[in-house]
Amino acid sequence: LTVNVECFSQICAIIQTKYTADPAPMVYNNTVYLYTSHDEDNANGFEMHNWLLYTSKDMANWTDKGIVASLATFSWAKHDNSAWAPQCIERNGKFYLYCPVYTQKENKFAIGVAVADNPCGPFKDPIGKPLVLTQYYGDWDPTVFIDDDGQAYMYWGHARPFYVKLNKDMISYSGSVQSTNVPDHYQEGPWVYKRKGHYYLIYASTCCPEGIGYAMSDKPTGPWIYKGYVMRPTEKSRGNHPGIIDF
Repeated sequence: LTVNVECFSQICAIIQTKYTADPAPMVYNNTVYLYTSHDEDNANGFEMHNWLLYTSKDMANWTDKGIVASLATFSWAKHDNSAWAPQCIERNGKFYLYCPVYTQKENKFAIGVAVADNPCGPFKDPIGKPLVLTQYYGDWDPTVFIDDDGQAYMYWGHARPFYVKLNKDMISYSGSVQSTNVPDHYQEGPWVYKRKGHYYLIYASTCCPEGIGYAMSDKPTGPWIYKGYVMRPTEKSRGNHPGIIDF
């Protein structure tokens, strides 16, 4: 299925055929891969069982690649709901999909990782357990960033941002879970981006409704200095999840 973007007053509806949220874009081989969560069309809201993928070579025409992973990908997860905001990143020819899912044993959110040889999948769980599971409430919305020196970081967290230093295998980490300072209005949904030596932490801010705020640092681990809103809270948007790419 290929869909065309329709724009209304400078707002572009990329996906018009399914209820999608939490867009996580990735650029690979001159193609944009847009991974999303998927809310079932049953009016209940937040009933989410799988993750979808859309691709584009021009940011105007999009191809629906369907389901690339689901809660069934993780044997340790509850399979009735909770396929929340994912992110996929490429390293050394493999693709790593980081997903928050609800655990069967602990009855709380954790972050899993699935791996594929192709950005379209199939994705498989290489470790058979959560990559991250802490005592804190809010182990969701993972984002992964690889710095220029090759060090990879995974960030996540509701109400406060956490991070770990990922190993080169991208399915394990060194050291312990670390927290950073909490920039003003931070809520959840972090995304880390680097430009001209500056690190940007963009996130869903305030609640509820949510806006999008951002902070900056001269290091990938902070401290983060709040800089303002990208989008102020508005009743037209009850939730947000930012993503930034160069394309």
